[in-house]
Order: sequence, then C-alpha cells, then structure tokens
Amino acid sequence: MDKQKFEAYISGFLRQNSKLNLISKNDEKFLWEKHICDSLSIDDFFNKYNIVDFKDKKLLDIGTGGGFPSVPISLNYPELEVTALDSIRKKISAITEIKQELEIHNLIPLCDRAENLKGQKFDYITSRAVAALKILIHYAIPLLKDNGYFIAYKSLKVNDEISEAQSVLKKYNAKVIDIMEYKLPLKENHTRNLVIITKS
Repeated sequence: MDKQKFEAYISGFLRQNSKLNLISKNDEKFLWEKHICDSLSIDDFFNKYNIVDFKDKKLLDIGTGGGFPSVPISLNYPELEVTALDSIRKKISAITEIKQELEIHNLIPLCDRAENLKGQKFDYITSRAVAALKILIHYAIPLLKDNGYFIAYKSLKVNDEISEAQSVLKKYNAKVIDIMEYKLPLKENHTRNLVIITKS
C-alpha cells in the first residue's frame, strides 16, 4: 500500500465531501476504518484465491457512490482497470476530480446505469451498500466474464439475502461459492461479509 497516495486521497476526499456530502459528517471521523478498510477487504479475496496478475483485467464497481470500493481498489491495484459506475452526476464529478488530482490512471469514472453497459464484460464486479443481493445479481451477472467473480459487500444479514436470491441465481446459472467474513477496525463489533459469486 502506498501510504502517501492514501493520505493524499483522504485529503482530497474530505475536500469533496465538504462540498457534496458524499458521506455523513459523523462518518468522516471513521473514513479510514468504515470506508477505506472496508473497500480494501477485497484483498482477502484476492489472497485466498491466489489472484496476483491484474494486467489487462477489468473491474466494475456498480453504484460506487462516493467512490467505495472503486477508488481505494484502484489505488491499491494500479495494474487493474477500475470502472467506477454511478448514475448520480455529482458523485462521478467528485471521483473525476480526485482521479485528476491524484493522477489515478487506471480509474474510469462513468455516469451511467449498469443496464446500459450491454456488450461489455468484466473480470470482477463489486458493489457495496447499494441494494439487496437479488437485485444486484440482475445487474452484475450479465456483465460478468466467464470465470469472473462478482464480489458483493454485505452486512450480517447476508444469509437472508442469499436465501432470497436463490431464484435469481438459478436464472443466471450463478452460484455463491464463498462467504468471507471480516471485521472492521472499530471499537464496537463491526462484522461484514464478502459474498463471492460466479456463473457457469
């Protein structure tokens, strides 16, 4: 991890947040713990599945909001092409400014909706704090390459969401292959999960 880059990112993000309220003022105090560390929990997935080569690989972050997890991932994996997708213009404009300030060459901010990306395919798709899993699968799986992975960031209600998503998983010949639990570095117990989905 390039500590200097992340310090510059935090500074740039807080400037944007003061203008646009991308996250709540209360959450600013926990920007590193709640948002950046959470975004970088994808490290656990890459490590567990021994994924080390990111050259010519593409990741799409659906509903990126203020740039989580897309911007921390793009900073940590400079060889991985990261598309930060959101339909709200002010959020994409903020990410574009951060990209230009920090010269994040592998980050592509895109103001659009996932259903408009037909024909494009990605090796990895992420989504964090956007919608229920059964809804996300509709958007993500058609854009996923064969042998690709959809990584959904989820809370403690993960098993309920997976149960509710069974018919949609079946429709797209997709399956949950892993649920990776992790904790955020906060005083209170803050357990989260990465739901790893592939399609056959």
